[in-house]
Amino acid sequence: MSTNTFEKSKTILPGFFLSLAVAIGAKLLALLMPQLGGATLSILLGIILGNTFFKQPQLAAGTKFSESRLLEYSVVLLGFTVTFQTISKMGIKGLLYVILMMSTVIIGAYFLGRKLGFNEKMALMMAGGNAVCGSSAIGAIAPAIKADDTEKGQIITLVNLLGTVMMLTLPFLGMQLFGNDLIAKSALLGGTLQSVGQVVAGASLVNGETVQFSMLFKITRIIFLVVVVFIFEQKVNRAGHDVVIEKKAKKKLPIPWYVLGFLIICIVNSFFPLPDLINQVAHFISTWFETIALAAIGLRLDFRKFLKEGPRFLLYGLSVGAVQTVAALLFIFLLHL
Repeated sequence: MSTNTFEKSKTILPGFFLSLAVAIGAKLLALLMPQLGGATLSILLGIILGNTFFKQPQLAAGTKFSESRLLEYSVVLLGFTVTFQTISKMGIKGLLYVILMMSTVIIGAYFLGRKLGFNEKMALMMAGGNAVCGSSAIGAIAPAIKADDTEKGQIITLVNLLGTVMMLTLPFLGMQLFGNDLIAKSALLGGTLQSVGQVVAGASLVNGETVQFSMLFKITRIIFLVVVVFIFEQKVNRAGHDVVIEKKAKKKLPIPWYVLGFLIICIVNSFFPLPDLINQVAHFISTWFETIALAAIGLRLDFRKFLKEGPRFLLYGLSVGAVQTVAALLFIFLLHL
């Protein structure tokens, strides 16, 4: 192990072990409160502890690693539990639903942002972040449209706030409106919630099967990320901005690596069914990675940042959330999902 790798590992360990401890605590609490489940308790416990006792800067590297990397690994492992036969249950209507939702959210978030006085780049990042995959989408869109770091940080904060509110409310709305209708509940959560972690956490409030199907809708949205980035880049260019794309940015995968990994394993699992033991082990590891990642998401959620953004930001977030929710319910009804 090189010196740099060793030093990096040392910085990650405190936050990682804290996230692990919160996840274990949540799993134990779930034995007493099975109706909530380990995943939900993990993020809620993380939010409480992260905003009270664990604000130390030295924890940031480890919680960031746990939030991002472990969740990515979890998505890849999800491929062992999904086949094309599973995906086919989403159907053409499911694909049409995703396209309609993304188009509506992009248009709605952009025009709401402009009406509320946000500049074009902030409106585009808000549109892409909510339509595709939260912070990851904003991270891909920002360099393409040459947004500055302050603008990017503000929109990421706003998207995370909105996603957290929707994550804790939409599952109950879905259960109330759709009862045992798995596809409708999954479409509501997978078609609206901003980040992969929020989809997992929200769907976990329902059940494990809803997590699986919600992720199908979510991954379909993520696959369209390359299209969204291209369209936004062209729009900014046509508006007369001097956008320069760095050479190294062009070498990046058109979709996140973990989505590609999920698809590859899903293809293999569809044509060459894997032993049940492998699927069970993958599911076990994936579940623990999810729980640790959700604990880290909670620990990193700083409510002070949200309060600093002011009422205009909060109004923007709530308005976009309302558009997403109403559009999702309307399309689920019209398409008979």
